[in-house]
Amino acid sequence: MDFLISLKVSASGLTAQRTRMDIIASNLANINTTRTAEGGPYRKKSPVFTAVISGNLSDASRLQVADNLREVRVTDIVEDKREPKMVFDPSHPDANTDGYVAMPNVNLMEEMVDMISATRAYEANITAISNSKSMAQRALDIGGR
Repeated sequence: MDFLISLKVSASGLTAQRTRMDIIASNLANINTTRTAEGGPYRKKSPVFTAVISGNLSDASRLQVADNLREVRVTDIVEDKREPKMVFDPSHPDANTDGYVAMPNVNLMEEMVDMISATRAYEANITAISNSKSMAQRALDIGGR
């Protein structure tokens, strides 16, 4: 694999992880939002990653699909289908007649784990870019002798 392709793959990973972090930040910012424009509480959102395959593949080359993967993209952002948490708070303006408030289905611990995972993946892509640059520089140094 030539080093420009490895840079492109890692750069697409950086973009995907940045989008993931933006979505996590939105989830955390709305952890107490009980009223949205759509009605009801905020619903947790998650990115859907898709591997993009370069060129068109024949049946024979489908066996070598890993050699043709060139980038990752966020192809969709989906809402979590879990029901909102019902919290007893009769003084809340959005409380129902029984005193329960529908709270977002965002779990702080899940979001923090996702954030750490996204950060580690981002760091891994930066390391891959750095290593590709180092290998290219060494190849130029060897060729210049």
